[in-house]
Amino acid sequence: MFFFDPLYFVMAIPPLLLALWAQWKVQSTFAKYARVPTSSGVNGIQTAQVLINRHRLNVGVTSVPGHLTDHYDPRTKTVALSYSSQQNSVASVAVVAHELGHAMQDKEGYAPLKLRGAIVPAVQLGGWVGPIMFLIGMLLASETLMWVGIIGFGLAALFAIVTLPVEFDASRRALAMLQSNYLLNEQELRGAKQVLDAAALTYVAAAAQALTTLLYYVLLMGRQRE
Repeated sequence: MFFFDPLYFVMAIPPLLLALWAQWKVQSTFAKYARVPTSSGVNGIQTAQVLINRHRLNVGVTSVPGHLTDHYDPRTKTVALSYSSQQNSVASVAVVAHELGHAMQDKEGYAPLKLRGAIVPAVQLGGWVGPIMFLIGMLLASETLMWVGIIGFGLAALFAIVTLPVEFDASRRALAMLQSNYLLNEQELRGAKQVLDAAALTYVAAAAQALTTLLYYVLLMGRQRE
């Protein structure tokens, strides 16, 4: 059974540890700056309103439950803000500005964002079809089915890779908007950057996990040939 293959653990453990560390980093950094109120007195909701108005963004704002569940939906042109991002804190303002950074990307037709949105249906399909087809291919010794599975894993890896410039660019835009609109001072901007940099690590970890998984299944197919 390849599920107990030592090679799998050798390849899977490093990106898993990176993912766990990245998750701890983003949680601890957000918690740290969630305790630092903004000198301007603005909270997350007010930040969203200011940036939407001043940058003429045609987006709506809604509330979602949870902690750090914020996201921007380009289909509905809606920024969903979690309860944790609606407070008066440097962390909250940074997260909200990041989501508005995605809205700016959408407004300007940012190519990586459009590409990521275009491949979502294929990624969702490949995400559950890929492992099944690969397993069936191994059991039947069918390279064709195994390749179908690898393509599914490849789509997931492509999505994770394309996500990196999308997220990095949104954070860059967020810091620029916060600075140009005087919502945070220089010291607070450094804190906001730490929050966004920590969040970016989670996407780096996701990409590492996706690429490692893809490589592992390619190696498994090579073994099958032998």
